[in-house]
Amino acid sequence: MQVFGLLGNPVGHSLSPPMHEAGYDELGLDARYVTFEPDRDDLGSAIEGADSLGISGLNVTIPFKEEALDYVEPDDLAVRIGAVNTIDFSGDGDSLPTGHNTDAGGVRRSFAHHDVTLAGKDAVVVGAGGAARAVGFALADAGAEVHVANRTVERAEQLADDLSGATAGGLESLETRVSDADVLVNATSVGMEEDASPVPADALHADLAVLDAVYRPLETRLLREAGERGATTIDGAWMLLYQGVEAFERWTGRDAPVSAMNRALRARL
Repeated sequence: MQVFGLLGNPVGHSLSPPMHEAGYDELGLDARYVTFEPDRDDLGSAIEGADSLGISGLNVTIPFKEEALDYVEPDDLAVRIGAVNTIDFSGDGDSLPTGHNTDAGGVRRSFAHHDVTLAGKDAVVVGAGGAARAVGFALADAGAEVHVANRTVERAEQLADDLSGATAGGLESLETRVSDADVLVNATSVGMEEDASPVPADALHADLAVLDAVYRPLETRLLREAGERGATTIDGAWMLLYQGVEAFERWTGRDAPVSAMNRALRARL
């Protein structure tokens, strides 16, 4: 039996186990997905121990995504984003496990699932933290022109510099930028704890595709207001699903049963 899992602290809320195990069951794979919650100072030992125990792959979540770079051989995308969320132990055993970031792929595949192309589009990213970095690189690498808006302008400018050619501004830039944009992504937690939106409703329009990284609730105020104006709306569960799909396919070498994984995920939301 192969064992895969999730490293984080805390991980009790994670929806990854039912999602991945639904995929294993659908394909008849002898595999299980478990969670691990090491102390915050023990990430290196946890990864080394997982390797020694023959675990096949790990996802990595808060607060370990950035630190995990130090304990793996990261690919180029993980280095550019500055975070690892997937570890693969399938190497020859004489080198470090490889580290990857499937969050960016999760963003691109979420838009593709909703028939939204990104190449040549004007995109606005709200936020400049870890999620926004994955979103920004996903959009830029797909050929979109990216504007980063954040409460702290300096952080927006840093991310824009890393994206090479992106622009940046404060939250006050959203009304003008979103009005002219094709794509909008909320990569902040606004809308999770309260019925609030980071984007002025008047800026939303029917020619916009809106992805909100928040998945609890599935319909945030941003998505509700965007839908009322005729925009294409994409809830955060799609991004969660497709980052898991990319990890699943990397580990197993099989096409993920997306529908089965999606049903298992949404049954718990």
